[in-house]
Amino acid sequence: MPREFQRSQRVADAIQRVLPDLIRREVKDPRMSAISITAVEVSRDLSHARVFFTPFAGQGDAAQILEALRSAVGFLRRALRGQLTLRSVPELEFRLDESIERGARVAALIAEAIAEDRKHATPEEDEEP
Repeated sequence: MPREFQRSQRVADAIQRVLPDLIRREVKDPRMSAISITAVEVSRDLSHARVFFTPFAGQGDAAQILEALRSAVGFLRRALRGQLTLRSVPELEFRLDESIERGARVAALIAEAIAEDRKHATPEEDEEP
């Protein structure tokens, strides 16, 4: 019987749960004070982890935050080693998560299209049978 969750998914969940607290409490770099870890993907062999982040609404420059995260990778791995019960902590690779911005753009386009349709609709089309 196959396992319900793969080990890599459980490790990813643990990293996503622990990492934001480490960044908020342990890292002294002010550039990283306003970020959210949105997702973590861990390779099947548990050697690499992609950590997706997004700056809080309008706070901080994403490029500067990415640079700060990359400079703190060694510290964060050591801190994770102390928090997680793993033989080895995966290499961390930080990436900007653009899905939230993309979703907001799509929602705005949909709202704009609906407003445009309502503007061009005739009164008969607006009535429901």
